[in-house]
Formats: sequence, C-alpha cells, structure tokens
Amino acid sequence: MERKIIKTEDGSVTIHLPEWNEQYHSKHGAVQEARHVFLKMGLFYHLETFNPSEISILEIGFGTGLNAFLTMIEAERLKQKIEYTGVEAYPVSAEEVLQLNYPEACQAEECQSEFSEMHTIPWEERSEVTKYFSLNKLEKKFDEIEDIELYDLIYFDAFGARVQPELWTEEIFSIMFKALKENGVLVTYAAKGSVRRAMLANGFLVEKLPGPPGKREMLRAVKKLDESS
Repeated sequence: MERKIIKTEDGSVTIHLPEWNEQYHSKHGAVQEARHVFLKMGLFYHLETFNPSEISILEIGFGTGLNAFLTMIEAERLKQKIEYTGVEAYPVSAEEVLQLNYPEACQAEECQSEFSEMHTIPWEERSEVTKYFSLNKLEKKFDEIEDIELYDLIYFDAFGARVQPELWTEEIFSIMFKALKENGVLVTYAAKGSVRRAMLANGFLVEKLPGPPGKREMLRAVKKLDESS
C-alpha cells in the first residue's frame, strides 16, 4: 500500500495512506490531536484523579511514536515514572522515521536522540529511554493481547472504524477491559455510536468529551467495578 509523508495544519507531519484516504494522525494537526486526546484527556486526567507514584500505559497503535514521545516529555517535566507499552502490528520503516519532525514540531529539539532511540531499541525488550520513562514495543496484532489488569491507562489510537472496523468491536474492547486495572482509563479520538456501544457492552463507563481541532467529540472510558468508589 502506498504511503506518503504529509504536513498537517500545525506544522507536524503524519503518514498518509491514499488508498484508504486515512492517516496516522489528524490532518488538522498531529501534535495538537495527540496532546488533546491522549495527554489532556488521558494522562493528565489520570494523574489529577489518582495521583499515582507510577503509571503504566498501553498504546494501541505505536505507529510513528508521537504519543510515546509526548508522554516521555511530560514524564521528564513532571518527574513522573511511566512504564509505556506500545503495540504495533506493522512498524513504520526507518526511512519514514527520518522524515518525522516531531522533536522540532513539539519544540523539543533537545529530545531528538530520545525520539530516535524509541524507534531503534529492540522490539519485545523493555528499555529505559530516560530516568522516568521506559518503553516496551511489542510487534503483534491487537487481538493477541492477553494482559490482565496490567495497565492504568490505554491510548487507543488504531486506524478508524471506517477502514478497519474489526479493530473497534466488542471483542477488542473486551481485551482492553481485561487489560486495565480497576479504575483504569481508556481514551480515543473516536466518537462513533457503534464504538461507544461496544465499550458499554463490556462494562465501561463512557463519556463524550470535546474533541481535538477538527473533531467535535471524542470518548473516554473508565473500568469502574465498584460504583461506590
């Protein structure tokens, strides 16, 4: 499938798949979208709500590494220990990585070496990228995840249901529910009714939130087993 590097509206780039008319990040701004959906509504929400000493994050769709990179920057800024696992069935190529301008677009040029390291460290092997941020990249399909109550937070960043509906089913969100600890949080850019219903069918408490630039709404789901907690 043809793949193109394109610039988004905030100056950051993404990978575009013309055959699907789909891209890894929003054309309205890759960095803006990631900061809003996964940091503001996910990471910061969890930290402010639960004030954990350490947080374990699972990313569904490691892709370009943008979400991991932004999370690493915040781990260093906040001095917050983060264990990050990124699952990706089809890793981006080394040639594509060289064209990703995220350190510059995030005004974090001093972290260029860490961004490069995220893409060069071995798969299936936990690595300490910084003092506060460790990364374990797993090359597998999402339905192969078998973790039970391991994660505090899930960044669900799969390709959209329009092109890959099999990634947004009740079966997939059952895997996500099992992988989360109690009171664990899942955030995604998606807001389709079918996605929300698939989450609800698995016991998630689901809320619609304001979306990133160019998107009206997004979803946040919480695994809350004890209604009184």
